[in-house]
Amino acid sequence: MQTLKKITILVLLLSHSMFGQTQSQHTNVPESHFINPIFSGDYPDPSILVDGNDYYMVHSSFEYYPGLTIWHSKNLIDWAPVTNALHTYLGSVWAPDLIKHNNKYYIYFPVQETNYVITADRIEGPWSTPVDLKIGNIDPGHIADANGNRYLYFSNGGYVPLSEDGLSVTGPLKHAYDGWPIPKEWSIECFCMEGPKLFKRGDYYYLTVAQGGTAGPATGHMVISARSKSPLGPWENSPYNPIARAESASEQWNSVGHATIFEDAYNDWYMMFHAYENEHYNMGRQTMLSPVEWTADDWFKIPETVAIDQPVQRPKGSAARSSFSLSDDLTGNTLASQWHFFGGLETDRYSLSKTGLTIDGKGTSVTDSAPLLMVPADHSYSVDVELEMEGDAIGGLVLFYNPQSFSGILANQKDIITNLRGWQFVTENDVFKKQVFLRLVNNNHTVDMYYSLDGKTWHKTENSAEVSAMHHNVLSGFLSLRIGLVSTGTGKVTFKNFNYTALN
Repeated sequence: MQTLKKITILVLLLSHSMFGQTQSQHTNVPESHFINPIFSGDYPDPSILVDGNDYYMVHSSFEYYPGLTIWHSKNLIDWAPVTNALHTYLGSVWAPDLIKHNNKYYIYFPVQETNYVITADRIEGPWSTPVDLKIGNIDPGHIADANGNRYLYFSNGGYVPLSEDGLSVTGPLKHAYDGWPIPKEWSIECFCMEGPKLFKRGDYYYLTVAQGGTAGPATGHMVISARSKSPLGPWENSPYNPIARAESASEQWNSVGHATIFEDAYNDWYMMFHAYENEHYNMGRQTMLSPVEWTADDWFKIPETVAIDQPVQRPKGSAARSSFSLSDDLTGNTLASQWHFFGGLETDRYSLSKTGLTIDGKGTSVTDSAPLLMVPADHSYSVDVELEMEGDAIGGLVLFYNPQSFSGILANQKDIITNLRGWQFVTENDVFKKQVFLRLVNNNHTVDMYYSLDGKTWHKTENSAEVSAMHHNVLSGFLSLRIGLVSTGTGKVTFKNFNYTALN
């Protein structure tokens, strides 16, 4: 109990309850500035839309459903969720592109060796069912020319023409861009051109891509720019390439890439991108922001006075606060937007009421249980939840990377169960009846496990987990370590009062 008391003293609630910044990690940043990331946790492949004085963003959602969560901001720093745009299970959703064309909203995204598009008349939805464009490749990037002709670029440097309504491909893939030649002596994962994002400024169209591999060596991923008088090329590489790149593995932010360049509502220019945090790769790729400046010869670059790991002047815009919080009493009519099931959404499997969230058991272990997951926003945190088991069900609170890699604390109707990397065993035998409280404390990768009979007095189990290696460079998959609620077996589990607390 002494260990828990020490941890409790360190507890510090997030000073912001919305995404992005985790200010508990950055207590010395003045109000006039921000420090990266603006989305703490696993928010990769950001695609941003400037819509008047509003900003909207969407990220890769992989196997987490409902998917394609749309976020809103008035100042590029403080973000709140708007809606989940994708409810139909298609597979793993990779880098999307959120755009607005002729007063209609579109999200283009790749899944399972094809590309889809969904549309909406209002950003809040309803969003359409997915339309299969029947074209391969990944990372679609939309551009329209001055005459309204529409095109999609892909990671291979090719493009296809689109119909006027943007819902079909009207011609073959044509190659237009070969990328920027990376010096042979640099340590990269692969050439791996990806993430094309396009815009027009003045006489030029600009194409921004990532190269060097999304993960792998810290120095691999990078931001590359090219320009052309036509959206179809030929493309001229920027003399300032790479626009952004980690030059050594000792830097705070590694694998810097997948950028979108945009003009904000106040005629200032920025770059939205992602990066892994050194020693915290298991948090996934986090969303970053940097100003860019234009040179006299119409190229852009990061100002020499700006460093992505140091405080930066806040963008203009209202600093409206949001009530969005990672804690959730798990009541009401709809699932809070931070929750996503792994491997698809089964709406008949769960129900919400004034007494909590009830999830039917699935599978025989955590591996096939399709847990309900959320993204932690801090290096260290505590989470706890109340569970009530019914029938032959096992409920749990886990840290989950994928169906093969997870650890946590579980319970049946009377026993406390530990799971360490798939090795599951009873830790405390016959200590409660049907109802119990479970807690995980992740203290900079060391995870301690607790249970309570009343939610006040906590008992630490003998087992702890070490989770620093649960990330893509070890396990592949481009995923992150997420907090999960588990319901497995033939009964059901009711979860109540989920609490997330950042630890200083």
